[in-house]
Amino acid sequence: MAKQTTDPNYKVIAENRRARFDYAIEDDIECGIILTGSEVKSLRENTSNIAESYAAVENGELWLVNSYIAPYDRAMFSHEERRRRKLLVSRRELARLWNDTQRKGMTIVPLVMYFNHRGKVKLKVGIAKGKKNHDKRESEAKRDWNRQKQRLLKESH
Repeated sequence: MAKQTTDPNYKVIAENRRARFDYAIEDDIECGIILTGSEVKSLRENTSNIAESYAAVENGELWLVNSYIAPYDRAMFSHEERRRRKLLVSRRELARLWNDTQRKGMTIVPLVMYFNHRGKVKLKVGIAKGKKNHDKRESEAKRDWNRQKQRLLKESH
């Protein structure tokens, strides 16, 4: 009997692809998120967006601001679509995040929201520094060159 290679519970809900273009990601942290029942049901239907959102450390807590989770129409008590959601991290990680944002001028950017192997909603946030325009052009040129290089190698074989 063959062993199943992919986890049936792991599922990407929302991804912030623009974050890797706009920011230089230094490090990433997986954190939990406090949600209501209708929000989880809505996420199971894959209706959310974290592209315009960010995370902030306020009063000793980590918050996800401006993330969108579509309303769940079959819920008895619906949720607010763009409410602030509390993120769960350890005290040590929270202190490090506060230190990086306040002293070093970094930003906490949500990268991907997903259901983990146990079916819990997790959010991967990145500690990032904003890229300047010339940095963005440089990374785009590097990406184009790598694509062109792959095409040339593919044609030669």
